[in-house]
Amino acid sequence: MRDFSGAWRRTAEGAGLLDEDGRGIPTIFAEMSALATRTGAVNLGQGFPDEDGPAEVLDAARRAIAEGANQYPPGRGILELRTAVAEHQRRFYGTILDPERDIIITAGATEAIAAAILALTGEPDDEVVVFEPYYDSYAACVALAGARLVPVPLRAPDFQPDLDELRAAVTDRTRVILVNDPHNPTGMVFTDAVREEVVRLAERHDAVIVTDEVYEHLVFDGPHVPIATLPGAWERTLSISSAAKSFSVTGWKIGWFTGPADLVDAVLAVKQFLTYAGGTPFQPAIATALRLPDAYFTGIAATMRAKSALLGSGLSAAGFTVLPPQGTYFTVADAAPLAVTDAAQFCRDLPERAGVVGIPLTAFVTPAHRARYASFVRFAACKRVDVIEDASARLQRLR
Repeated sequence: MRDFSGAWRRTAEGAGLLDEDGRGIPTIFAEMSALATRTGAVNLGQGFPDEDGPAEVLDAARRAIAEGANQYPPGRGILELRTAVAEHQRRFYGTILDPERDIIITAGATEAIAAAILALTGEPDDEVVVFEPYYDSYAACVALAGARLVPVPLRAPDFQPDLDELRAAVTDRTRVILVNDPHNPTGMVFTDAVREEVVRLAERHDAVIVTDEVYEHLVFDGPHVPIATLPGAWERTLSISSAAKSFSVTGWKIGWFTGPADLVDAVLAVKQFLTYAGGTPFQPAIATALRLPDAYFTGIAATMRAKSALLGSGLSAAGFTVLPPQGTYFTVADAAPLAVTDAAQFCRDLPERAGVVGIPLTAFVTPAHRARYASFVRFAACKRVDVIEDASARLQRLR
């Protein structure tokens, strides 16, 4: 039989999912979740909440199903949701969008990222600059597109990039600067200086900025600042977000991207051949969610801040050095004080040793750079308070 390994092999290799014999292996998330199930460990690895979203949003989805919203929606998404996204962007960021031209609804943010990278790259020497550690789908999508991933390291303890290293990474070969802010897996928020330098470099080298802003409402101090709102950024920025993290509906897979119509149309040309469209009854429900009062959005940030602080206290008591997050679901802890030099092996042993699952930060970096993050572990705080307290108590077995 002929070799059919081309696209999947590029994708798996880009994501670091080939073993020494060149065979595909599971993601670290699948491996750690299986360990949690087998051992009964508390799963603080994968970033999904264990509580449902707002009742009125869930009710809106049920109502849409009952009223017959069960067939294909328009390829751009239903107008009600596109209008709600436009209202949301104006309400929180002062951005004026045309729901007919500047917004596309997607199957979550991950599809939007994939469609953007596929649409904006295509030549063998095209490059995509990312900040490392990075959400694991970025490397896979870049590899699938046949482009080259160019990582810029984020340096502990604040996980900000060195601006000289960023300048060296962005060249005339750069087609996309992919920015995740607030940042998964580190929980950091970029400084104004970093955002402004991204815009300056994109303009200088004629690159497109693609932003992953799924944690936009989980910033702990101060409002989120979208790069698209900075001077000179709008005309070359595609902004991506989703309902998953803001409304605790990760399984609904409703996301969106916004930007100038020419860039939106370019990505739509690819997106329509991926899922085309989906999530019909969930789309009006997310329109309801985006129109919730301000108190809801400030409330979820305050709740996550408190949960992150609770988790951080438990990790500190267990002997970790905690790098306090500025947002998102995640807290990074340095296990070096526990004599850990290989976070991946430590995380494989942790369910048996302490009954808790975490994710090694090395799962989010290119193989060549894993040494600099060798003792760091990411834990998720998006769980019930009693679950975090249980995990914290279990972790004391490490002392």
